[in-house]
Amino acid sequence: MPDYAMNATDLVAAYQTLRGDIRAVDYVSFSLPTTGIVGIAGESGCGKTTLIKVLYGLVEPPLKVVSGDIHVKTDGHNNLDLLKLSEEEIRKLRWKFFSYIPQASMGVLNPVMRIEEQFFDVMGRFGETSKPALRKQLSAYLDEFGLPHEVLRSFPHQLSGGMRQRVVIAIATILHPAIVFADEPTTALDVVVQRGVLQLISDAQRSLENLVVIVTHDMGVHYQTADMLIIMYAGKVVETGGTEETFEDPLHPYTKMLIGSLPKIGDKLRRKGISGSPPSFLNLPQGCRFHPRCPYAMPVCRKEEPHSIEARNRRSVACHLLG
Repeated sequence: MPDYAMNATDLVAAYQTLRGDIRAVDYVSFSLPTTGIVGIAGESGCGKTTLIKVLYGLVEPPLKVVSGDIHVKTDGHNNLDLLKLSEEEIRKLRWKFFSYIPQASMGVLNPVMRIEEQFFDVMGRFGETSKPALRKQLSAYLDEFGLPHEVLRSFPHQLSGGMRQRVVIAIATILHPAIVFADEPTTALDVVVQRGVLQLISDAQRSLENLVVIVTHDMGVHYQTADMLIIMYAGKVVETGGTEETFEDPLHPYTKMLIGSLPKIGDKLRRKGISGSPPSFLNLPQGCRFHPRCPYAMPVCRKEEPHSIEARNRRSVACHLLG
């Protein structure tokens, strides 16, 4: 079996509603490498955040896992089935094996605790609990991370949005987890601060030599940071491959249109967005889910759902055009 940090097979996750189950993740399969940065891309509402929640073990009603499996490799277990673990067993893996960077930093930081205490709260769960020892360890980590020590005595509301996000990233990586999930880590940040946050994530990944999974609809962010891309549309994975190869030669029409909508320096041509809107999960089209918006749609696209096939450069794509 090839080396991987996490492997998902035929994963189906749905939200329970009065109108029936909404499958936000529908038979998704992929393998994540042990090191590097993987980007999960797609328009809002395509299932990216739901997928991350399932991979991280944040499955709470109305969300449920319908079928499939997720296998992870940890130091003590060569092939651990994540979906068969109890909540207590998953809790023991969090922070130490995998951690999570949410969209809003204020949503994860306790507003009435100083930043130092929030670091101690995470660090003290696994090993040392002595405040002087923890403070020494934290001081060394902040120096390595490039964060000013003054932030430790601050409350979250006293920090800027960019600094809060840096603190959240530092907390998420201080125990050197094997996998870090980042859900829209640059949302609501200006371009300059966004660049600094992305550089911090990249530097932390190189230092820890771990796996970082970044979820965002911003293809520009993926181009700057990701080594590998997973493109999602309407709950399905439509294309996977290396970032450079995907940007140079997108195989799926949806990927091509996502990349084509990006502005380019020196290009004065008007950029064209993707016409139409993603389908409702309660009323998905027959056949390929992208065919109502696809300029290359063929009769078979309206009848049969395409299956993922292996393509050049170790890439995969689910499209009848390449079938």
